[in-house]
Amino acid sequence: MAETQPRRRARWWRHDRGALTLFVAILFPALLAFAGLVADAGTKLDNYENAATYAEEAARAGAGEVDQSAAYSGASVVVDQAEAITAARAYLTAAGVSGTVTAAGDDAIAVTVTITTPTKILSIIGIDTVTSTSTATASLVSGVTGPAA
Repeated sequence: MAETQPRRRARWWRHDRGALTLFVAILFPALLAFAGLVADAGTKLDNYENAATYAEEAARAGAGEVDQSAAYSGASVVVDQAEAITAARAYLTAAGVSGTVTAAGDDAIAVTVTITTPTKILSIIGIDTVTSTSTATASLVSGVTGPAA
């Protein structure tokens, strides 16, 4: 009777061979995709933050372009929209990012920055890049409207 119990255990293990391997084979791609989603989603969020920063800074660089001829003549201190667009584009070029600068009405500019980077893990399943876009607008008005009272 003592010999039958070890044989039962041996039979139980024989029938279960490969179950763990099958479980890992099925679960591993799902875990890999989840890890890729976490890592590359973090990259996308980082790209969005960088795009927002570059867009805001380029808009600020443009908003500082005062029309010097009008300011020196004493008329008023206003921002030259054409110069603001040129300055914002120059900032984007110097920063090495791609973006567009457009006039937004008569007294504002809009800067849109797009950053695209390759994925780290999701390229395994065919997603090769992540892209983030952000837009910032700067009003071209001056805080000085006349002589102090």
